[in-house]
Amino acid sequence: MSLPLSSPADSPDTLNPRARLRRWWKGQTAHRQDRLAMLAPLAAVLLFLAAILSAFAYLRFEEIAREREAIHRDVEYSQQRVRLRLLEQQEQLMRFAREMAGREVSEDSFLSRAEAFSNQFPEIQSMTWMDDGFRERGSFDASGVLARSSKQSAQIRRRVEETVQNYLLVRDVLLPVYSTPRKQDNGPTLVQLHLPLIDKTRFKGDLIVTYSVDAIFRYGVPSEVTSKYAIAFLDADGKVLAGTSLVEKTLTRSILPWANPVNAYQLPVSPIGNGLSLRGQAYRTSLGVIGSGLFWLVMVLSAVTAWLLLANWRHTRRRIQAQEALIRETAFRRAMENSMLTGMRALDLHGRITYVNTAFCQMTGWSEAELVNQTAPFPYWPESDHEALRARLREELAGLIQPSGIQFRVKRKNGDIFEAHLYVSPLIDAFGQQTGWMTSMTDITEPTRVREQLAASHERFTAVLEALDASISVAPLGSHELLFANKLYRLWFGTEAQGHLQLVAEAGVPALNHSDESQDMVDAFAGLPTSQLSDKEAESAEVYLGSLGRWLEVRTRYLSWVDGRLAQMVIATDITARRMAEEQAEIQAERAQASSRLITMGEMASSVAHELNQPLTAINNYCNGMLSRIKGNQITQNELLGALEKTGRQAHRAGQIIQRIRSFVRRSEPNRSIANVSTLVSEAVELAEIELRRRNVKLNQYVAPNLPNILVDPILIEQVLLNLLKNAAESIDTAQKPTAQRLVKLRVATAWVDDKSVVEFKVSDSGQGIAPEVMARLYEAFYSTKPEGMGIGLSLCRSIVESHLGRMKAENLYNGEAVVGCCFTFWIPNPDPLSAPPAKRSEQPGFQVPS
Repeated sequence: MSLPLSSPADSPDTLNPRARLRRWWKGQTAHRQDRLAMLAPLAAVLLFLAAILSAFAYLRFEEIAREREAIHRDVEYSQQRVRLRLLEQQEQLMRFAREMAGREVSEDSFLSRAEAFSNQFPEIQSMTWMDDGFRERGSFDASGVLARSSKQSAQIRRRVEETVQNYLLVRDVLLPVYSTPRKQDNGPTLVQLHLPLIDKTRFKGDLIVTYSVDAIFRYGVPSEVTSKYAIAFLDADGKVLAGTSLVEKTLTRSILPWANPVNAYQLPVSPIGNGLSLRGQAYRTSLGVIGSGLFWLVMVLSAVTAWLLLANWRHTRRRIQAQEALIRETAFRRAMENSMLTGMRALDLHGRITYVNTAFCQMTGWSEAELVNQTAPFPYWPESDHEALRARLREELAGLIQPSGIQFRVKRKNGDIFEAHLYVSPLIDAFGQQTGWMTSMTDITEPTRVREQLAASHERFTAVLEALDASISVAPLGSHELLFANKLYRLWFGTEAQGHLQLVAEAGVPALNHSDESQDMVDAFAGLPTSQLSDKEAESAEVYLGSLGRWLEVRTRYLSWVDGRLAQMVIATDITARRMAEEQAEIQAERAQASSRLITMGEMASSVAHELNQPLTAINNYCNGMLSRIKGNQITQNELLGALEKTGRQAHRAGQIIQRIRSFVRRSEPNRSIANVSTLVSEAVELAEIELRRRNVKLNQYVAPNLPNILVDPILIEQVLLNLLKNAAESIDTAQKPTAQRLVKLRVATAWVDDKSVVEFKVSDSGQGIAPEVMARLYEAFYSTKPEGMGIGLSLCRSIVESHLGRMKAENLYNGEAVVGCCFTFWIPNPDPLSAPPAKRSEQPGFQVPS
C-alpha cells in the first residue's frame, strides 16, 4: 500500500498562519543563503581589487616620495659641483690677482696667463685688468662674444654702468663681488666676477672675469643629472638663463586632478652669482593612478576568467608541467655545475669521494672516473703532505673545519703543485638527513702571489716613508684619529693626533667643524667629490714650534683615504738650519752695507777734513779778532753780535757735516718708509760735494718738480747715490780731463719702464768710460779696477736697488765712435701710478671713475 504524496491538511489553503509564517521564514533564509553564496565570489573579487588598488596607491606614493628625494639630492649635488668648480677657479684667480697687485705680472704675461685660464676653464669668456684709476691695463676675450654683443648700444651701456658700480663696490669692500646675471634678449647671458688687486691693504685695481652662464651650466652640471631632469639656471626674476625648462602643464603628475606638481626643486647658487639659482624638473615617465588602476582591473578580471576556463584541465597538465620543470631544473643544475670555476667534491660519511664536478677535474687533471669512489690518500695529494692531509680529512669528517676554510697544496696529474683553499659544509638529503660533506676548492696561486707582492711593495713603501727626513701624518677631517704617522712624526709628537692638529693650526689651515655623525644618517662630508680631489700641492707655511725648538715648513693637502673618507695629510720638514742661514745672510748683508759706507767715508776722509777745516778756521779767526778788539775797546755791541752770529753759523755748518757723516755711516736695521725724493737727493749731494770739490769736479743736477714720494730705506738709497757720484768724480779725475770738461750730471725724474711708473736716477760723467771686459764683470763681488778697491761698492748698490724692486744698468756715452763718458741709471717703482705725467696717463684706455 503506497502512501499519498500529500494530504489535504498540507495544502496552502489548509495551513494555519503559524505554519505559513514558518515556511516563509525558511524561504527567506534559503534565499539569503543563495544570495550570500552568489555574492561571496563577488565580494572576494572586490576585496582583492581593493587590496590591489591600495597596494598600487601605496607604491605610487612611495614612487613620488622617492622621486622627490632623488631630484632634491641630484639638484643639491649639481649645486655643490657648480659652487666647488667656481670657488676653485675663484681661488686660482685670487692668487693671480695677488701677483698682479705685487707688480709681478706684465701685460704680455697677463694675456698669456688669461689665455691659459680660458683654456683650463672654458666658462671664462674674458678677463680685463683695470687699475685703481679704472683704466684698462689689459684685456683678453676668448670667444669674441663681447665684441659681437657690443653692437647693441643699450646692452653695452647697461653693462658698463653695472661694471662701474661693481668696481666701486669692490674698491670699498676689498672683497670679490659677483654681478647680477640678467636674461639678454640678444647675445649670451654673462656674469662678472670682480677681484680686488690689493697690495698691503692698498687698492691697486680690479680684475674683471666674465663668465658665460651657458658654459657654467655645460661644464658645471653633471651630465648624469641633465639626462634625468630638466635642469636650468634662473635669475632673480625667475627667467631661464641656461638649460632646459618644462611647461607647467606637463609637470602635473598627481593622484587627483587638482593636486599641485611635486617634481620641481630650486636652490640658490650663492655666493656664486647674485640672485643666480639652480632648478631641476623631473620628466613624466609613468602613467597616472587612474590609468594604472583600470589596467590592473582588466588584468584581474582577465585572470579570473582565465582561471574559470582553465580550471577543468589544469589538474591534468600539472603533472606534465612538473615533469618538464624537473627536466629543466636538472639540465640547469647540470649546466651550472659544469660552468662553475670552483671545484666541487662530495664525500660520504666514511671519506669516500661520491661526486666531483668538471671544474674539480680540470684543476687536478684527473678524470671523474679516476676520482669517484676513491679513499684516502687521494691521487691529488702530494706525497710529502700525506700525514698532514690525513689529519685534515679526519677534522673535515668530524665537522671541525672552520667556516673560513683551510689552505693546502694540491698535486696535478702532471706533477705540478698549486695552492688551493677549501670550504666544507654538510650535505643534507631531501629528508633532512646528513649523507656526507660537500667541499668547494678554489685555486689561489695567483691571488697568493699578488698578495705577497703587495706585502713586499707595502714593506718597501713603508721603509721609504720611515726613512724620510720629514714628518708625515694623515688624519680624517673632523676626527682625532691618526690614520698614518712615519718614524719622524712619532719621534717628535708620539702616536697621538695632537701633533697633526697642532701643525694644521700653526700653519693656518682651516679645520672643518666636527659633527656627531651618530645623530645624523648623513656624514659631515656628504656631497664632497672625494674621488676627484686635486693632486696639486698646497701652499707651504713656515712655523716655529717651541716644544721642539725647531722651524718647520708645513705643507698640507686633502686626499681620499682607502676607506673613502676625506683625510688631510701634513708634511713637516725641519728648516731650522736654513732659517739660521738666512738670518746670518741678512746680518752679513747689513754688515757689508755698513762696511761699504765706512770705506766710502774713509776714502773721503781727506775731503771731509778739508771741508771741516774751513768753518773751524773761520771760527778761530772770528774769535781771535773779537778778543783783540775787546782788549783794545775797539768793538761795539752790534759788531760783537754780528761776529758771534757768523761764528755760530760756521759752528752750525761744521756740526751739520759731522751729523750728516755720522747718520750716513751709522749701522742700523733696514727701515723702509715714505721718503721725499728731493730731500733724499739733497742729503746725498751734500756728502758727495765734499769729494767733488776735492777733485775739482762740477755737479750739474736736475730734480724734477712734484716728484712722488717713494717707499725706500733713505740711508741705503743715499749710499747708492753717493757711490755713483764718487765713482763718477774718480773716473773724471783718472781721465785727467780739463777743468771745462770735469762735469758730473745728476738727473732725477719720473719715467715709464715696462708700462710701470718709476722714479729714475741718472748719474753721467765725462770720464773715460768702461772697458768691455770690465762691463762684463761690473757687478761681480770683490772685482775692482782700483788698486786699493775692495770690489763691493757696485755689487752692493745693485743689491740695494733690487731689494727695493728696482733695476740698475750702466752704459757708455758716445760721440760718434768715441767714448765720452759713462752713465749709471737705476729706478725705484712709483707706489702711486696716478702721479705719472698726464701725457702718459692719457694714453691708457679705460673709463673715468667718478670720485
